[in-house]
Amino acid sequence: MTTTTDFAAGEDLGLLDRARTIAKPGFNRWLVPPAALAIHLCIGMAYGFSVFWLPLTAALPGPTPEACTNMGIMSALFTTECNWRITDLGWIYTLFFVLLGCSAAIWGGWLERVGPRKAGFVSACCWCGGIAIASLGVYTHQLWLMWVGAGVIGGIGLGLGYISPVSTLIKWFPDRRGMATGMAIMGFGGGAMVGSPLAQLLMGQFATPTDPGVWQTFLVMGAVYLVFMMAGAFGYRVPPAGWRPEGWEPPVKSGKAMITQGHVHLNNAHKTPQFWLIWLVLCMNVSAGIGILGAASPLLQEIFAGRLIGLPELSFAQLSTEQKLQIAGIAAGFTSLLSLFNIAGRFFWASTSDKLGRKNTYYVFFLLGIVLYASAPTFAQMGNQVLFVAAFCIILSMYGGGFATIPAYLADIFGTQFVGAIHGRLLTAWATAGILGPVAVNYIRQYQIANGHTGADAYTMTIYVLCGMLFIGLIANLLVRPLAPKWFMTDAEVKEIQQKQAGAEASVAYGSYGIDKGRFDAPAMLAWAAVAIPVIYGCWFTLTKTAALFGG
Repeated sequence: MTTTTDFAAGEDLGLLDRARTIAKPGFNRWLVPPAALAIHLCIGMAYGFSVFWLPLTAALPGPTPEACTNMGIMSALFTTECNWRITDLGWIYTLFFVLLGCSAAIWGGWLERVGPRKAGFVSACCWCGGIAIASLGVYTHQLWLMWVGAGVIGGIGLGLGYISPVSTLIKWFPDRRGMATGMAIMGFGGGAMVGSPLAQLLMGQFATPTDPGVWQTFLVMGAVYLVFMMAGAFGYRVPPAGWRPEGWEPPVKSGKAMITQGHVHLNNAHKTPQFWLIWLVLCMNVSAGIGILGAASPLLQEIFAGRLIGLPELSFAQLSTEQKLQIAGIAAGFTSLLSLFNIAGRFFWASTSDKLGRKNTYYVFFLLGIVLYASAPTFAQMGNQVLFVAAFCIILSMYGGGFATIPAYLADIFGTQFVGAIHGRLLTAWATAGILGPVAVNYIRQYQIANGHTGADAYTMTIYVLCGMLFIGLIANLLVRPLAPKWFMTDAEVKEIQQKQAGAEASVAYGSYGIDKGRFDAPAMLAWAAVAIPVIYGCWFTLTKTAALFGG
């Protein structure tokens, strides 16, 4: 029997070619998730870039010149005499996620052709190279270099790195699709939890009275990330065509089954109503979650104010500067706690979806989310911060779970052949939500304050608008149905595509090929330890910080 590992004699294949990544007999599939985690933990630092904002606002020592107080954005991009404002730096965060969605959509098809290793390699070059360019921007005090380096080039690296393992993991774990993608995408949520303490440590080492140490920190972190991401990229393998775990059989298709055994071509996926319904499902879930995540700190401070420090009679406006600093510290702990639930939810909910089904899992997200959002104003009026914080922790777990569950949802509906590229196109929903969610929260809050509302009242309308978004997502999820047979490729078309990707004659005979015999052998345990140790440290750091803040 000829398999995809039998290359033509004398065929010259580069290290990054897809055919060189096809697993051979004896390969252990449990080596692939830590490779994906190595990349996602690095690019996930995009969530933690705000740790650099305050140091960068004081990068130039001395008093602020008068001309700097009212400078426009174009002046900020090119000035060498004025410190940057957080609003100027915050555009990098926006660029991250707009470019992530756009690059994933544009180059998702290319990824499916060339394989995850080449995509991971390019992602590492863009993300780490972008950070290096940003370092030069800090050193020369040129904001435009930071925008181009970290925001644009780094954002492209984010998109390619984010989708690089999706279809590969789904093909390696057809028996546990949700768990597989949850393991990797959990890493993206955990990147800031690992990277932020490292950034603070490095800035503390490099800082001087006249230099906050940011450009040096960028260089060191870029170098560390490059090593990890290259290890992840070269650790990727793809299964031979027709591989399946030994002893596993695909579920028998029934009339109500949501999991297809067919495959939809990338060029046809967006022509189906199911694609746009799932796009709306993701967009509404993310819009509601990201809006709260971005406003978590002021939300807690303005709603509970003096209650956070044992002075329930004081509103936020009545607090002294010192008291506001106290509750800002508590709110930072709240934000860290939300991030931890965001991470944990990615693995928990994606794994749960293997039992519940993807559509039912999203029903839970939307129905439970509506109940919790609608209850939040009541918890606030009661002054019960424990219930309030618990509600938003669960909400943020479902926000993360939505990201991790969506690739498996797509594989169930459209098949696995092009799921990475289809997922890439669907991430334009994330780019949309990254604008829609924060705008809804911030502008409605400002409208309420302008009309004399304070504290919890300033956020009540916002929270009900977010409930409305979740209701729209609920209806979209309800309308998702299995695809009509006309959308699926024939077996011959699938085989032809697999042959082109493999660079050799592909076998369509199902079998294990002697793959996945090792389970958690020594190489797998070492690979998992390499990514687990930073994650455990990040969890410990976050929990310690949160416990200390809330304990105070």
